[in-house]
Amino acid sequence: MEDRLQLHIDDLEVMVLTGIYSEETHLPQPLRISMTVDLDVGGRFAPDTPLNASKNYMDLKHAATTALPEGVHFTLVEAVAEHICETLFLQDARVARVQVRIVKLAIAEAGESIGITLVRHRR
Repeated sequence: MEDRLQLHIDDLEVMVLTGIYSEETHLPQPLRISMTVDLDVGGRFAPDTPLNASKNYMDLKHAATTALPEGVHFTLVEAVAEHICETLFLQDARVARVQVRIVKLAIAEAGESIGITLVRHRR
């Protein structure tokens, strides 16, 4: 069994052009994005271990924000999650698994969380 490091970003709010209904197709809507990334690690982490032995958390944030193409309408939030997964796999060959959870904030009526979770493994 290989050792893995899990990196997390939770509750990142991002405006994304997504949706299937007419009221959703013209303006970006707020999504709450959380992700867990499993990273294959080769050894132990000593006090002086350099950053490149892990992964910069800002890479995860980038995948869910600036790496999403501006002006592109994602019909399904599943496609947003897919894009995030693919971005993370392309960034770093050590990424073994990505879990992305997306909550559509605009459709909540009483504070509930409505959304999807997509899990992808490197192939």
